[in-house]
Amino acid sequence: MSYRLGVLAGDGIGPEIVPAAVQVIDAALAATGATADWVPLPVGAAAIETHGSALPDVTVEALATLDGWLLGPHDSASYPAEHRAQLNPSGFLRKHFDLFANIRPAQAFDGTPALVPGLDLVVVRENTEGFYADRSTYRGTGEYMPTPDVAIAMGIFTRPAIERIARQACELALRRRQHLTIVHKANVLRTTTGFFLEICRAVAADYPQLEVDDFHIDAMTVHLVRRGADFDVLVTENMFGDILSDLTGELAGSLGIAPSINASHERAMAQAAHGSAPDIAGRGVANPTAMIASGAMLLDWLGAGTAAETITRGLRAAVADGVRTADLGGTAGTAEFAAAVVKTIDDLA
Repeated sequence: MSYRLGVLAGDGIGPEIVPAAVQVIDAALAATGATADWVPLPVGAAAIETHGSALPDVTVEALATLDGWLLGPHDSASYPAEHRAQLNPSGFLRKHFDLFANIRPAQAFDGTPALVPGLDLVVVRENTEGFYADRSTYRGTGEYMPTPDVAIAMGIFTRPAIERIARQACELALRRRQHLTIVHKANVLRTTTGFFLEICRAVAADYPQLEVDDFHIDAMTVHLVRRGADFDVLVTENMFGDILSDLTGELAGSLGIAPSINASHERAMAQAAHGSAPDIAGRGVANPTAMIASGAMLLDWLGAGTAAETITRGLRAAVADGVRTADLGGTAGTAEFAAAVVKTIDDLA
């Protein structure tokens, strides 16, 4: 089997962690008799210099022809003002390709300083509307200023979008520990997140095998800190999901190990949950685990489950052998860690 995969390095630590992920994915595919045809595409600050856009049309057009792609982090805050005013590359791609499901696992590594040992959950984040203004309208954004002294943001909640993300979460929970938690703020945002809760409950009724509960977003943060290991699959709207997944990544040990995939029924984009970390860019010390694990999620989505599991085993074996980056209490650099994972995969083959 051969896959055509896009590779978009991005900004900051992206040009370090994305090649590390490519190296590991190639090793895992080779171990299962498959290959990847990598298609490098311009994005981010480098693309602004060469193409006049952080996300050139040539990139978007090429992505539509591929099986999936890796997107490195972007540092859109540092772009020139005229580019900062546009949708950032990640937001545009999620909206353009209707990548409605943002799946963000958080799992602690044995032997690492996790704040919640035993944490193993997945945040299922609705990715196309909610309180994210850059995705909640067909054209432009859901933020506007009717006067210089008034700023308004719209939160959009629609039945079809809620139903499909709820079904994704239920299907995932079925394959895991069969526990679904709906996160909302229905005591205050009754019409919007109350709608979200109501529809998620209705969809979950089609899955009688599941244990289903729900919590307000503020209470959920407390429960995660206090007893995060008790939870399995969390489903929530866009902004709540973004916040909770950053929290759960850190509770698992580091945002450097927090992967994610953005998917529709037709396409998927692997993207680490963390940012571009410009303060450590170019030093070769960034943890590539999240990007590597995101690549494994992409392979699993493509049906290459054996290769995906090989990557997961390789990551965990390398960490168990004491090869860790600074955020996990070790001294390994980006390239050293990736090489250790590749060696582990080769040894497992």
